[in-house]
Amino acid sequence: MTNTTSTIDLARVEAFAGQVSADLTHAYHSISVHLGDRLGLWRSLADLGSATSAELAERSGLAPRYVHEWLCVQAAAGYVVLDASSDGGIDTFTLPAEHAMVLADDDSPAAIVAGFEVAAAVWASVDQLAHAYTTGDGIPWHAHDSRLFTGVERFYGTIYRTSLLAEWVPAVDGLSERLTAGIDVLDVGCGLGVPTILLAEAFPKSRFVGVDTHAESVERATAAAIAAGVSDRVEFRVASADDYDGSHDAIVFFDALHDFGDPVAALAHARASLRPGGQVIAVEPFAHDTLADNLTNPVALLFYSGSSYLCVPHSIADGETSLGAQAGPGRLLDAFRAAGLPTARVAATAANLLLEAGV
Repeated sequence: MTNTTSTIDLARVEAFAGQVSADLTHAYHSISVHLGDRLGLWRSLADLGSATSAELAERSGLAPRYVHEWLCVQAAAGYVVLDASSDGGIDTFTLPAEHAMVLADDDSPAAIVAGFEVAAAVWASVDQLAHAYTTGDGIPWHAHDSRLFTGVERFYGTIYRTSLLAEWVPAVDGLSERLTAGIDVLDVGCGLGVPTILLAEAFPKSRFVGVDTHAESVERATAAAIAAGVSDRVEFRVASADDYDGSHDAIVFFDALHDFGDPVAALAHARASLRPGGQVIAVEPFAHDTLADNLTNPVALLFYSGSSYLCVPHSIADGETSLGAQAGPGRLLDAFRAAGLPTARVAATAANLLLEAGV
């Protein structure tokens, strides 16, 4: 370090130390947010509306002293509102209905608490990440803590329930009409099958297959299809992005294309597996084509963090190409065209990029 104290801007040091201190505070608080989700505290408090720590402990079946301290943390964070007793009695805590939509209800369009479950899984993989950063090795999806699988299902499930049927399907030329009439659809990198099942529920005349290399995810997706009552038209199988068989009318990639070690090969196999008039469709995280432009996105830190902990390590484990979660439309369209899909276009942009190409 060559700087001396005479050249250091102490006001800048103080400001940056304050920023890092705030980040550290949020890191500590994230543990309690995840505990509240895991132990049902958010849901219990949402059901009660307002409660003392003893009432919340009784409702959730947890130890009163711990519940009281947890509520103090949430009051300090502004996640709950303290209704302080004016006569020195017992404090009551309120979870506003607006906060409950974010923290206590996975079916809410504002639900985001599952992201803390994903973060817990990443913390459990820190030693693996340190090794990977040192050696250049990858970390395959199955090697992560199992909370990653359920956390991703819940977190992305909110996005799929909000956007899939209302925004993405209508944005792809003729897709809604074809699904209504009945076609064969393949979901590559299906994970726990949330969007596949949503499509099957909405379009009962169509047939769906999901493939994934992670056997546990395939098993869970199969169970979810049975629970949803769509197993007569949905099947999940273990297969990779470039070795599944069969022919299909539409092949979809939901937040998966950038995770593959060879996305061009995945797209080329999709093209070869399409029937005449078929479509390849990919949903990817929203991004621009340059880092400078991506940094203007208010959630850039979230996107790049997830990419560096999960997407890039998996793609390195899977092959030689590593697009990352912020590849941008230019590189993604290049991959489509290199795979023999010259008509590829960006069909929609919002929180996600929707790309499609026909054959």
